[in-house]
Formats: sequence, C-alpha cells, structure tokens
Amino acid sequence: MTITATDLMLEATGVSKTYGAVVALRSASLAVRPGEVHALMGANGAGKSTLVKILTGAVRPDGGRIAVRGRERTVHSPAEARRGGLVSVYQEPSIIPDLDIRANLRLTDTPLEPFRHWLAELGLGDLDLSSMARRLPLASLRIIDLARALAIEPDVLMLDEMTAALPANLTERVLEVVGSRRGGERSVVFISHRLSEIASVCDRATVLREGETVGVVDVTAGSDERIVELMLGQIIHEMPAVAEATAGHRGTGATPRLAVRGISSGTKLRDVSFDLYPGEVLGVVALEGQGQDELFDILAGSERPGSGELLVDGSAASFRHPADAIRAGLVYVAADRAEALLMQRSVRENIALPFTARIGRWGLIDLGAERQKVDQAVTKLQIDARAGSEVRRLSGGNQQKVTIARWVAGGVRTMLCFDPTRGIDIRTKQQIYLLLRDLAEAGAAVLLYTSELKEVQLVCDRAIVIFGGRVVAEVGAVDADEATLLRAAYHLRSDAPMPEQVAAAVVDAASVDRPPSEVAGGPEARG
Repeated sequence: MTITATDLMLEATGVSKTYGAVVALRSASLAVRPGEVHALMGANGAGKSTLVKILTGAVRPDGGRIAVRGRERTVHSPAEARRGGLVSVYQEPSIIPDLDIRANLRLTDTPLEPFRHWLAELGLGDLDLSSMARRLPLASLRIIDLARALAIEPDVLMLDEMTAALPANLTERVLEVVGSRRGGERSVVFISHRLSEIASVCDRATVLREGETVGVVDVTAGSDERIVELMLGQIIHEMPAVAEATAGHRGTGATPRLAVRGISSGTKLRDVSFDLYPGEVLGVVALEGQGQDELFDILAGSERPGSGELLVDGSAASFRHPADAIRAGLVYVAADRAEALLMQRSVRENIALPFTARIGRWGLIDLGAERQKVDQAVTKLQIDARAGSEVRRLSGGNQQKVTIARWVAGGVRTMLCFDPTRGIDIRTKQQIYLLLRDLAEAGAAVLLYTSELKEVQLVCDRAIVIFGGRVVAEVGAVDADEATLLRAAYHLRSDAPMPEQVAAAVVDAASVDRPPSEVAGGPEARG
C-alpha cells in the first residue's frame, strides 16, 4: 500500500535550526502514520530533542515544512501545538515546583477525570493531587506529565526519553500504555536509548545523525544493528588526535588520585567502582539517563551517595558540600557555563574567584599576584577577550574556557569535566582537548564525560562505559572507536566477547532497567 502525504498523521520535511555557529538540525525529516508508534533515534547531540521542540512549538525552526493530517502548519507555541493535537512530554518535567498538582493541571486546562484515569493506568492512582510538586520524586513528576498529556487525547504524543528516569515497574506501565495505542487513530513519537523498548512498542524508526535524517527502518528482529549502523554512519574524525595516550601512571604502583568503591544512589547508580590515576584522562561513556549525572554530582559534592566509599590519594573522603570536594582537590567543570560563571562580572573576577583567599591577607587581595595568575591562565587557554570584559559578552567557547581557567590558575589536582565541549566550535574543542592532555602530562587526573563519542580516542587514555547505573565495560584508548563505544553503551554484541564480569553486570543492569517480560527475550538478550 502506498502512503501519500495526505495519509500521514505528521510530516516534517527539511527542518533546520542553528544556534550561532552550532548546527542543531541541518535537514531533518519525519513521517508518522496514523496508529503508529514511531521511534526517533540518534546518538547524543543528533538533534532529536530539538526536532521535538520545533514540532511542539517550543523552538522556532530556521527552515523546513511541517504538516499535520496533510495540512501545512506553523506552530508558534506549545499551547498552539496542543490545540492542534501535538503534545510532548519533554526530558525535564513541565511542572511548576511551587504549585500543587491540582494547580498545575489548571494551568494547562487539563480535564481532571481523564487525568485520574491515566494516572491510575500508569501506576500512580493513589497520588494526592494536593501534593506540592517539589516534594515529589522525579519519576512521579514524569508520570504526572505523561498522564496530563494523555488526558487531552492528542493526535500525536511525543515522548522524549520518557523512561530514562523511571524504575522498572513504572517503565513497564508506560510501555503498556504506549503499545496500546498502536493501530488506533492516534500516533506516538517515541525517543529512547534502550533498543529493547524500541523493539517492544515501535513500528518504524527514523534515525538522525548530526542533525540530518539518514534513514527509516522497519522495527523487526535484527533491526537494532541496522539502527546503530545508521547512527554511526561513516565515522570521520574531524580533528587529528591531540596526543598519544600515556595511560597515566597505572601499573607503576601509584596510588589512585581518586578511587570510587561501590557508590550507589537510589535507582540511578548501582555499585559503581573505578580508579582514576595521576597523569590520566579517564573517559566516561553513557547514553542519557544512565547515572552519569548523579555520579558527577556525588564526586563534586553536590549530592551524597546512598552507599559506597570515595578515596582521595588513598584516604577516605566524605563530601557534604561542593566546597568539601574543592578542598580535597576535586574541581568541577559543567557543560552549562551559566551554572559556574558570574555572567555580569569580568573575566578576571571569574577566574580569580576560587583562589582569592590564598593571595590575600587581613581581607586585602594582592592585586599584583591575582593579575599575574589570571593573565597566565588567559594566555594558556587563549581566551579571546580582555580580562576586564564581562563574561556574558564572550562566545560560548570562551565562556567555557573561563570556567576551566579558574581552576588552572589556582592549580588543579583532579578535574571533573562533564561534557565540557558541548555546543562549542571545533577550534575551541581542540584547544580544550590539548589543555586536558597538558594537565594530565603535568600530573593532574581528569575524569571526562562526553556525549561525543569520537572525543574519547582524541583525548582519553581509557574509558569506562555505564549502563543502567553500572560500569559494564572498560575500553583502552586504542580500541575506543565510536562503533565500539556505542555498541558497549547499548550493550550489543561486539566481535570480541565481553569479559565475564562485565557480561554479568550487563545482565544485571538490563534486568533492573527493563520490564521483567523483556529481560529474557528482547533484542538485547540476543546481543
């Protein structure tokens, strides 16, 4: 049967979006049939979330065409999209934390009885609607968001990593509800990094790579490998390797700069252990929602682990506050520069902030010493601005270099970098890679999470892969090509068998994070 444009529930063609020098979408297309659960796939940064936000009016596209039921539409806001039958449940709950649930429902004119019905279907039928949103766990907020979306019976429901923050029992309820919509009059666009979920509920999958649609796959037995191949494409390193990995000081009897032993945190981290050595850049590879955020928050002192132990230079450490981690020599570089910088203050003030107490006496700052340290850091990182300029006037790349410069200027022993090159141009990325290698060669230890897998071979000595809150693989730099890392992150079968202890961890993690009915027979059981 031939499907024409008028037969489609939703069609997007040639959608593009740029943010300054960053191309979020180059030419994305999506065609969703009535009664279809359609997967939207792609590696981190491929443009999936941007496309969903454009389709639901949260972001304005730069170009392209969008049609609903064969009629072209321009959507200017989420409210307008909702009235037109397009509703999304985003990665972060769209709920006002200081209002109770009933007040949140009134804000979106959500009908109460259908909402209660879907809440019960999704496993939260006993929820007190007078509860303040900020007092509820993230998993409950996500279920509330989904029930609110279902209550208005949208033509197209878009779920962006809906199950990433859910325990297994709620995940199973969500998949049952999504699967029940197959073959009806309405459609679902489903984003998930878990291939078992795609296999269980989806009919077809559109794959994005670097902001472009590169293929559409019928979801059948064995299609998971084809999806991964499309996500990878022809792997081209845009930049030369910055340095040959040295593997730090492992094997020389050195004490780990940071030893993580059995760290757990709720349902997100489960018995994570690894060592980070002086002179080493250790990569962390994980798909969205696998526990990497919680791991870095614990190491940076923002959260406390439920169990486990941290050792810094061989001594037990316990952090109640980020200041405790900084005193222990662990400094944090976030992906979001706004978290770390004082945007209205100067470059000089931002860089000098952490170490002013060390160059002052009786409350007076030695301005000469401060200027010298700041100037050295500005030169080392090639920050393209006068030190007196306000940080808000800098490019995103230079802002990120300022966040790194403040720790370089004060001296760094262990640097925790969470996706530090996200949204940064290629030249600035290269400069940051070189800096991280220079820090390691000078004896610092660097823990680097990156959503761009090709960065691992460019800058890391080795990498650990986290899935379901557990470390499921360790890969040396030589073997850490993008295909190997992506397959490990999805825990698909590779050419070489996994070590026995890693394979056991994969099975354990899979059984926790997937519905029990899928553990034995899903596509990941085959790989």
